[in-house]
Amino acid sequence: MHSLFSRLTLAGGLLAGLLLSLPAAAQQQPAAASQKKDKATVTAPADGTPLRDSSARDTERKVLAALARKKVWDGPTTGPKAQPGKTVIFIAADMKNGGIVGVSKGVEEATKAIGWQLRILDGQGSVQGRTAAMNQALTVKPDGIVLGGFDAEEQATALREAARNKVPVVGWHAGREATGNNGLFYNVTTKAQDVADIAALYAVMESKGKAGVVIFTDSAYSVAIAKSDAMAEVIRNCKGCTLLGIEDTPLADTSKRMPGLTAALLQKYGDKWTHSLGINDLYFDFMGPTLAAAGTAGKRLVNLSGGDGSESAYARIRKSQFQAGTVPEPLNLHGWQAVDELNRAIAGQPPSGYMTPVHLVTPQTIVFDGGPKNSFDPDNGYREAYKKIWKK
Repeated sequence: MHSLFSRLTLAGGLLAGLLLSLPAAAQQQPAAASQKKDKATVTAPADGTPLRDSSARDTERKVLAALARKKVWDGPTTGPKAQPGKTVIFIAADMKNGGIVGVSKGVEEATKAIGWQLRILDGQGSVQGRTAAMNQALTVKPDGIVLGGFDAEEQATALREAARNKVPVVGWHAGREATGNNGLFYNVTTKAQDVADIAALYAVMESKGKAGVVIFTDSAYSVAIAKSDAMAEVIRNCKGCTLLGIEDTPLADTSKRMPGLTAALLQKYGDKWTHSLGINDLYFDFMGPTLAAAGTAGKRLVNLSGGDGSESAYARIRKSQFQAGTVPEPLNLHGWQAVDELNRAIAGQPPSGYMTPVHLVTPQTIVFDGGPKNSFDPDNGYREAYKKIWKK
């Protein structure tokens, strides 16, 4: 197989040598799929399990699409005009999470464009904090609510009250799927399976099919489990790769847990640990000092994230320091979409059904689609597209 990216033209020039060619083993027919599990397995055999082949053709198609510049708007072009004089509340799971902050900024930008008032409440990283924020929001009796980064099921009681009061609720990463979530009009998201697949496939290719992988997830969030399940499946489908373990570590506690956990994993796996896959960039925010202190072992570790594309992740990728890539969310765009979905709900129309395609950021692709500003902000004219729908 020819070098995967030798044929890919990006930003007016040829991108050559971004990744190494797929190994010969990856060109074989994949073995039978492993039995599906309802939840991510948070342990793995201590010695690692040899895993099965992945499909080279499917890998190439997915990664090429993820690397491509997002220049054309592929979202909705029709919908209700702006509903006037509305007040909405954005409830953040934790405003220390860079992804959630990014979405909140998009919501703020979009509410100004549509002519609405906005309040932001911080759940402060705990169930109790989010419950208090939900109760406060319902007391205000807003025209709509956006859940920022926590499962709708966690606040099922409050969402039932919102439904009784005819307050539409739109989620961002508030469930595994875009539709069918408890009490939500719509859940704005990128398909978790696709996000996870791209991060894991990059690890397979970058390692020539020999990655020794530790996956970091948070079982408190169903979307996180969906991602880590998908990542594990990709690694299991790589014949020469090894799944060393899946670490269930709360996102809210990464600053306290990751330094010690990183040191323990380095001691446990040594040179077998070549790649990390995180369901969020937060895991890598606090690995740097430990990896730096580990010397060569820390420098060779390849860290890849399946969300959200934080500013700190972009900075690490640009410097090629402690993170090699991320599959970010278009956070600002998602904020605009959340406002558009609320406008549709308030107008009595169905949701748009839009889901943004995945994008892979590496040191080579960071030069476009918002990369120079440390975010994935597609160059596809989404702001003007939404304002045109709203007649603004």
